Amino acid sequence: MDEIRQMAARMRELREICDFTTGEVAQKLNIAEADYIRYETDGEDVPINVLFRLAAVLGVDLNELLTGRAPHLESYCLVKRGKGMTIDRYPGYGFQSLAYTYKHRVMEPLLVTVEPGGPDPAPVSHGGQEFNMCLEGTMELLFDGKTIRLEEGDSVYFNPGRPHGQRAVGGRVRFLTVITL
Repeated sequence: MDEIRQMAARMRELREICDFTTGEVAQKLNIAEADYIRYETDGEDVPINVLFRLAAVLGVDLNELLTGRAPHLESYCLVKRGKGMTIDRYPGYGFQSLAYTYKHRVMEPLLVTVEPGGPDPAPVSHGGQEFNMCLEGTMELLFDGKTIRLEEGDSVYFNPGRPHGQRAVGGRVRFLTVITL
């Protein structure tokens, strides 16, 4: 929980450095100002797509917003198995950033683990493009009113501007997602 509070404090500090009001940032993110104030106050339940967009608005890398550390590598970034930067945003839904030390990324590769039995994810939408590949288990992509089932080895490439979310089916699922920034 301390990491989440620190992220919220960074959000506030970076906004103030950029000389934005909470209303200006909320408008740029296309969210209600009350929601943004809540995110900045306690950091709880900030959707990952809001964090991506906020980092762009504030002119920082997502990892700098999350951890306070800026990426520093420019030629390549090696991440050993299990050593990605952990981003825990929702119960039963974990992310590992797989390129967190690489500067000026144009895509964000994430290893996502979803535990079964939780509520359906709240639909999100964001800019760019997205690729998901199921690595372990069975998952469903809830996409723009459709349900797309993916087994191990299946992949889908889609427009994330449409409402979407992923859920585990029958057991834990792990999948690779790559999102262009």
